[in-house]
Amino acid sequence: MQKIVPHLWFDKEATEAAKLYTSLLRDSKIIDITQIHGTPSGTAEMVALELSGQEFMLISAGPFFTFTPAISFLIACSSTEEVDTLWEQLSKDGTELMLLDAYPFSKRYTWVEDRYGLSWQVMHMGDRKFTQKITPTLMFTGDVCGKAEEAINTYTSVFSNSKVGDILRYVAGEGPDKEGTIQHASFMLEGQEFAAMDSAYEHSFTFNEAISFIVYCDTQDEIDYYWGKLSDVPEAEQCGWLKDKYGVSWQIVPTIMKEMMQNKDAVKLARVTEAFLKMKKFDIAELKKAYEGL
Repeated sequence: MQKIVPHLWFDKEATEAAKLYTSLLRDSKIIDITQIHGTPSGTAEMVALELSGQEFMLISAGPFFTFTPAISFLIACSSTEEVDTLWEQLSKDGTELMLLDAYPFSKRYTWVEDRYGLSWQVMHMGDRKFTQKITPTLMFTGDVCGKAEEAINTYTSVFSNSKVGDILRYVAGEGPDKEGTIQHASFMLEGQEFAAMDSAYEHSFTFNEAISFIVYCDTQDEIDYYWGKLSDVPEAEQCGWLKDKYGVSWQIVPTIMKEMMQNKDAVKLARVTEAFLKMKKFDIAELKKAYEGL
């Protein structure tokens, strides 16, 4: 099972977006759609899906957060035709952040915000081999600009089966970024590929809760471990959510909760929902009691 799963917060378009994304990428499917009631957002809709075999979770839960390019998703393409096809669909009613064109790092590349505001980088990989189709990419801006390398080292120390990959640094004269900071770096967490970059340009955005990362945990000890290692903003702790010292949001979730939340027994689902809404850090034993009605 995928250990770390991107979670995307929509106002009310999660199912619509899921249908679009699964239509664009091979080996993609919607796994489950579940409605939960009585949340601070009212009725929320959760959509579990796979995109090119990678798990994602989408939720429609109100207009509280807005996607920003601080976290984007790089789609690796084996042909320029694939880049053009994805660009045509993803840029429709969206915004091009970097024009579809040839660049020193790729002969066909674009960075777009789709109609929902979610950012995608679409790149022809040329002769470079790749095993993961979609790579979450973190851009460190504003107060955390220049901290990409520190964050990478932090994350790879927290998660197992992790390593730092290739690093491309800014050199003298490539301002406004400081020499030695990260122009682009790859790293692996739990066997999954991520990327990061610093950007010292004036940006009106940084990380927020619109995109978070679910970390599935089999035991309470695991939950306690990740909570202790990652949580740095006490006021952001609620319903299994936390925020780290760089502003990135994580959800530390019991693996068994996936089964609980996808159960179509409305009474059990309501009990679990009522229980977890009262929690900051999840308590597996209490969730199980709520699920069983004990």
